[in-house]
Amino acid sequence: MKNASIWKRYAYGWVTLGFFLITLAGHWIFGWFAYVDQQVQHGAPIVVSNYTVEMLRDTLENWQSEFLQLLWQIGGLAFLLYVGSPQSKEGDDRMEAKLDAILSAVDPKNADCLIDEIDHEYAGRHTDQRWMRLAREGGRGQGGSSS
Repeated sequence: MKNASIWKRYAYGWVTLGFFLITLAGHWIFGWFAYVDQQVQHGAPIVVSNYTVEMLRDTLENWQSEFLQLLWQIGGLAFLLYVGSPQSKEGDDRMEAKLDAILSAVDPKNADCLIDEIDHEYAGRHTDQRWMRLAREGGRGQGGSSS
């Protein structure tokens, strides 16, 4: 994928941009017809500057209510997931703790080394407080009852 053209690498973005431009143009074109019809019905002059102000207002109003909301939902979620907010890891910590426990049960001799190697490779991503406490206490992968 390194040698793929910019069109292939960002195909989803290009298609989205295409949809955006088509719908924006449609909004303004059909808005023009509606504006002209409204002006004719009221016997008012057709003034391009008045139409532009009205359409800019309508466009920004739509963006505020729809586009910015969606942008925040997607962009905010992606950002918070990327920076590793606690909300984005609700299920991961439990899963990681279970996998670490399974590794320790299956291969007690090598589990600590393997887990440390994985943790080092993914440094800063280990957020399971219980497992970190056990690791500090030296209890990881050792003994304990199997109740």
